[in-house]
Amino acid sequence: MKNFILIAAFGLVACMPGEEAHEAAPAEDAMASAPAPVTSDEALRLYAFDCGRIDMLDLGLFSSKGEYAGRQNKAADMCFLIRHPNGDLMWDAGLPDALNEQADGVTNGPFHVAVPTTLASQLASIDVAPADIEYFSISHSHFDHVGNAAMFTESTFLVDKDERAHMFRDEARADEQSFPLVAALEDATTIQFDGDYDVFGDGSVTILAMPGHTPGHTSLMVNLENTGPVLLTGDLYHLLESREKRIVPVFNTDEEETHRSMDRFEAFAEETGARVVVQHVLEHMAALPTAPEYLD
Repeated sequence: MKNFILIAAFGLVACMPGEEAHEAAPAEDAMASAPAPVTSDEALRLYAFDCGRIDMLDLGLFSSKGEYAGRQNKAADMCFLIRHPNGDLMWDAGLPDALNEQADGVTNGPFHVAVPTTLASQLASIDVAPADIEYFSISHSHFDHVGNAAMFTESTFLVDKDERAHMFRDEARADEQSFPLVAALEDATTIQFDGDYDVFGDGSVTILAMPGHTPGHTSLMVNLENTGPVLLTGDLYHLLESREKRIVPVFNTDEEETHRSMDRFEAFAEETGARVVVQHVLEHMAALPTAPEYLD
C-alpha cells in the first residue's frame, strides 16, 4: 500500500549500521522447474504472523478503473518467518508494534490501522529474537510492510536493487511520515539482487521479481515438504477480487508492468500447484496456523 499514514511520531529508534551493500548474482529463472522440497532433521517451516489490521476506508484507491468506487474493505496485514536448516528469513514487517499502545488504532487519511498483537510477542512465542534472524526481506517498501523493519537491522537485508533505489530516493527521504521506518536499513548489511533470488541456494525459498506495484516489488515462494509450494503475494493483489479481475491500484508505479507480473505469477502458481496466500486477505490469514503452530 502507498505510504499515507503518520508514523514518525511513534519514536522508532535506528540500530547500529552494518556493512555496505553488495550485489548478488541472480537466481536461475524460478519457473524453469519446480524445486525439490527441503528434507532434513530440521525441516523447513513457515510461520504466519498477524502484523496488523487495516480498514481501507476508500477502496477506490485500489482500482485504476473505478471498480471499487464507494466501497470499503477490512484487510489483514501478514508477515512471515521461514525457518530453514541454514538460517531464518523474516518476510515483511507489518505495521509498527508501537501501534499496539493505541487501543482503538489510528485513523489517517484513507486508512484506519491497528496492531492487536505485537510482532515481537509472536516471535517470542516461538523463542526467536529479532537479532537471531539471519535474513530480512520485504515484498516492497510501503508503510504496512516495513513497520518493524528497524527490529531487523542485525539481519542481512535482501532487497531488489530497484526497490532499494526507490526506498532511498530523494522523494522518499523527504517523506517525514514514512521514511523513519526504513532509514535504519540504509546502513544494514545488504544483498541487492536483480531478478529472482534463491535465498538458501537450494531452490526451497525463492524471492520472485514481480514489479509494478513498486519498481522492485517481489513475491515469495516457499516449497514445503508436506504442504508443498506456498506463494506469498506481497501486494501483487490486495483482494481476492483483485486477483480474479486483475485489478490494479491507482498508486502502482506501472500498471502494464503489474499485469506482466500477474501473468508470470499465475503461470508459476499453475505450474507448481502452489497454495497462494494473498497477504491482505483476512480469510487467508484465518486459514493459516497461528504461532507457535506452522506449515511444514
